Amino acid sequence: MNVDTLIHQYFPNAGNLCIEMFDEKNIQQVYRRLVEVLINQPEVETSLLQGMSYCFYEVMDNVLIHSGKNVGIVITDYSELQSLIRILVADDGMGIRQSLSLNSEFSDIDEPQALKYCIRDNVTDGKGMGFGLYSISRLINTAGHRLIIRSGKHTLTANGDIVVTESEPWEGTIVYFELRSNMDIDAASVVDHRTDPAEEFDIIFMDDNPELEKLW
Repeated sequence: MNVDTLIHQYFPNAGNLCIEMFDEKNIQQVYRRLVEVLINQPEVETSLLQGMSYCFYEVMDNVLIHSGKNVGIVITDYSELQSLIRILVADDGMGIRQSLSLNSEFSDIDEPQALKYCIRDNVTDGKGMGFGLYSISRLINTAGHRLIIRSGKHTLTANGDIVVTESEPWEGTIVYFELRSNMDIDAASVVDHRTDPAEEFDIIFMDDNPELEKLW
């Protein structure tokens, strides 16, 4: 993966980027470290972090479950001046259309359809619940500026409307999203009340308990 290209395209003029590679051995440590950077920012709303942290881990975990690759990259940026959190998770794996085609229900869909389907509930290649990108889309609807999902030769952009366009090819998948850091939200509604993200957030980050495997 060309990290410089990702930075140039998605984080122009950014100040203090956090850039991490992750795999199955260090994903929990990388995730915790990056969220703690935001926890230490007093202007960031706790409820926003509760919803974001759940969705963020799901997107990172998607790389290891669905891409066919054993490593991904995550880039984060926080601007206090803009009250903006920007997060990108990327891999150079099989891409969304090919992944969904492993499920016979989606074997005949094309790439634009795959991008539209992937943010729906219960859409999966059969290896997971199909909840990660769906929950991200709900988070964006609640507290986001925009969501970009790029895979193959197409890009989905969601910022109220959902639009899929042709784009410069990317082998794998990029998930990029922007959040308003000063938004006070109902974190449970972001995850459709299927779990308690506030409780999980407290266990992981406030109770000094790094054993994330107990939750995922």
